[in-house]
Amino acid sequence: MLENIKKEVFSANIELFEKKLVVLTWGNVSQISENGLVVIKPSGVDYNKMTPDNMVVVDINGNSIEGNLKPSTDLATHLELYKAFPQIKGVCHTHSTYAAAFAQAGLPISQLGTTHSDYFYGDIPCTRDLTKAEVENDYETNTGKVIVETFKDRNISDIPACLVKSHGVFTWGNCAKNAVENAFVLEEIAKMNYLTLSINPAANLPEYILKKHYSRKHGELAYYGQNF
Repeated sequence: MLENIKKEVFSANIELFEKKLVVLTWGNVSQISENGLVVIKPSGVDYNKMTPDNMVVVDINGNSIEGNLKPSTDLATHLELYKAFPQIKGVCHTHSTYAAAFAQAGLPISQLGTTHSDYFYGDIPCTRDLTKAEVENDYETNTGKVIVETFKDRNISDIPACLVKSHGVFTWGNCAKNAVENAFVLEEIAKMNYLTLSINPAANLPEYILKKHYSRKHGELAYYGQNF
């Protein structure tokens, strides 16, 4: 099972690169196993040189289980998300251009159209700034904590994505591949938002359209796609 997850995490990380969501080594993907082991990309390794065997395995507290390379420096952020939200099985981090631009501006990605509504039920939130103390002490852990804080304080659900102020993008899902899909969709939505707001700063989406499009693909009333 662990070997399969290593292959899945490797493939998901390569997909990040192939979908042009990252440049150089600016991103990472992880997945958690049923027994609480986390597989994640190694830190700073070129995508063109990675193999499934390079993936690093740690426990939920970050203790090394398997692998000779250091895990991604964002590991602690991933772990905070897994601890806080047990339904999350895969986490993705990018600095994709348009979504990261919203993060750097400190703005949410607003619900403006049906493409957004097919994947996310509401605005993609942006966290507050981390404090000086939070940055200087356990920065990556506190990055995870500020995402958790944002979602719990605002009672957000059904939005598997968050912008971290001045930093970048975290998305998640039911596996590593699903987390990457959400990162890809988020970047496309961010592009649409940037263009839409440049044309009409007052653009908005009625709640009933949001509800209809989201329910077509999610929940008991979903009817999009096939049943096999």
